[in-house]
Amino acid sequence: MTVPEEEPQGRFGTFAGVFTPTILTVLGAVMYLRTGVVVGNAGLIGAISVIGLANLITICTGLSIASMATNIRVKAGGAFSIISQSLGLEVGGSVSVPFYLAQSISVAFYVFAFAEGWQVIFPQHPSALVVLIGFVAAFLIAFVSADLAARTQLFILIIIGISLVSVVLGSFSLAVPGTTLAGSQGFIVPQGDVVLFGSYAGPGYESFWGVFAVFFPAVTGILAGVNMSGDLKDPSKSIPVGTLLAQGISLVVYLGLAYWFTRVATVEEMVSNTTLIVDKSFFGPAVLAGLLAATFSSGLTSLVGAPRILQAIAQYGVIPGGTPLAELTKRGEPRNALYITGGIALAAILFGLAGGGLDAIAPLMTMFFLVTYTVLNGVVLLEMLLGLVSFRPSFKVPIFVPLIGFVGCIFAMFLVNPAFSLVALVVIVALYTFLTTRALEAPFSDVRSGIFVTLAEWASKQVGGTVTQGEERAWKPNLLVPVTNTGELQGSYRFLRTLAYPRGSVRTLGIYHPGERDKVAGIVDLTRTLDSDGIFARSSLLEVDDWVEGVQLSMDVLSTSLFRPNVFFLPVTADMAEAEVTRIAERATRNQIGLALFKRNPVSMLGREQTINVWIRERNPDWSISMRLGNFHLALLLAYQIQQNWNGRISLITLVSDEEQKAQGEHFLQRLSALSRMPRGTRSLVEVATLADYLDDAPHADLNIFGVQSSINMGFMSNVVEQTRSSCLFVRDSGLESALA
Repeated sequence: MTVPEEEPQGRFGTFAGVFTPTILTVLGAVMYLRTGVVVGNAGLIGAISVIGLANLITICTGLSIASMATNIRVKAGGAFSIISQSLGLEVGGSVSVPFYLAQSISVAFYVFAFAEGWQVIFPQHPSALVVLIGFVAAFLIAFVSADLAARTQLFILIIIGISLVSVVLGSFSLAVPGTTLAGSQGFIVPQGDVVLFGSYAGPGYESFWGVFAVFFPAVTGILAGVNMSGDLKDPSKSIPVGTLLAQGISLVVYLGLAYWFTRVATVEEMVSNTTLIVDKSFFGPAVLAGLLAATFSSGLTSLVGAPRILQAIAQYGVIPGGTPLAELTKRGEPRNALYITGGIALAAILFGLAGGGLDAIAPLMTMFFLVTYTVLNGVVLLEMLLGLVSFRPSFKVPIFVPLIGFVGCIFAMFLVNPAFSLVALVVIVALYTFLTTRALEAPFSDVRSGIFVTLAEWASKQVGGTVTQGEERAWKPNLLVPVTNTGELQGSYRFLRTLAYPRGSVRTLGIYHPGERDKVAGIVDLTRTLDSDGIFARSSLLEVDDWVEGVQLSMDVLSTSLFRPNVFFLPVTADMAEAEVTRIAERATRNQIGLALFKRNPVSMLGREQTINVWIRERNPDWSISMRLGNFHLALLLAYQIQQNWNGRISLITLVSDEEQKAQGEHFLQRLSALSRMPRGTRSLVEVATLADYLDDAPHADLNIFGVQSSINMGFMSNVVEQTRSSCLFVRDSGLESALA
């Protein structure tokens, strides 16, 4: 599968694609109509606690999303893409289908809220007509294009900003009566004593947790921008920056409003008047306009984002017969999915107009949002616990972040509405059960195999057995190391630990001639030391007449075992014949086991264990990057593994034949470094030279890594070690690993 070099993934940047829809959804109707009620019942300290706790949960979720967005290529569907690429289409679909329905039905709630605000200004206008006109207006904007929706949202953001300015200016207008601004003592003059701790007297607000349950839905719109992932130019950058920036600003706004209410109104006013913010503002119509804009924007955001979730779900066959829903227009609009979304929203609106219980099912919609957030946190928590090499996000978070988000979302679910929490879980489990019967095929790998690998490794440590290795996403170094005497293993011990620690494994294979078992007897104890040193290590002893045949036989057997090795590590010594090493290398390739030939420099050894050079073969004339790079994957993965344990620096080096190729080579290495998620500080170097001429002048490294092609050349290896004045690792891919996974 080829990864395009320059093809943009979408048309929106961070501001229009993520930040604007996210902050507009969070700064919605609750901000205008419920913040004062929260402060009036809970007091200033209580309100700050409610706002802080709610935001703690969602910000932790936002950080988890940011981490995953920098680890995988987030495709269309937002949360669906993230969950599916980790836990499979079945889990992604079972969570995302209800989430999509909740998004679609939520349009009706936002339109009704818009109509309520409209009737404050124009009470003579029929409610049903306002609702339908509001829906049609939002639908038409979404129908035309996401670009028009983005421009509309920018206009709405300006309106909300003006309304907040009016709120702040209202503080000045409430200065001491009969004085000018200059004569007042400070900018804000309280209307009475500030109540730090509330009495929780209002109906539905009888406790701190009751107030929390009312306020929490206000901050659950953090996926509004993530839903646009398929339309973003750079999801790995825009999703973290846009989401977290929107959350940070909205937190400041809510905390500021909590303080503002305590300074401009009495407790009685806050508890009894839901439109108090309008009355106390400098210019009430501006705040009413902000309220209308916020509710309309939330509906518009759902109408734009929900079809993109449906299109992504349908694209992977999650919905039976859903192929037409996966289609896009020439401009990239999910038009068919929009029709379905609009139909669901309209049905919910008509149900509400007919006197249906829309308010009664509102908590269920919140539950589906929270379940999605729970799973997103769970995905990051699981990836961190598994410790797979494929999980190397550019944006790293401590493990307590997804843990807080995971536990907090579950806590919030059962606090807000325990009954609907159970209903939501039953629906998702039923969907998962249904999807597992459909044998869905994903074009990407996931970490489910890694889950079982980790469990099997734990069980294997208890019983001394072996476990299976997963595929690309579950790759980690499992080394097979043949040893003919204990001294060889002692000399390689430190480097083996570097290659395998902390999640890899080492299987030592002590090979001896009849009557010479004593030469390898110490291998068992050394292997146990590796195991006690934090590496899953096992040893075997094999008596053979021909050590090469013994190695080949061992690879044949172990390659079909439950816990198969994926890297054959061989310290190359001067007494080894080229023909012997070639036979071993050919057998490793046949068994799809990666090859790592370690040629030690007897003088420099591994030096300071800080720098690694990875030599990438010239790609002329095809400089494209694909999932099957050629013989680069194992070199990059081992370089990353070594760098992590050395806390060192990697340099990627390519030599080209002429100056015309140099620019392409530099772009190739930069692109390769980004796609393979090499650590920060990785350098790229392209020179016009031949390998033989350049080795003497190459940047010195403690270890040089080269690719091994079809034939083994022991003389070449010795020359390279001599010219680079360093130890070298010569590797060949197995075909099962991928540095791009």
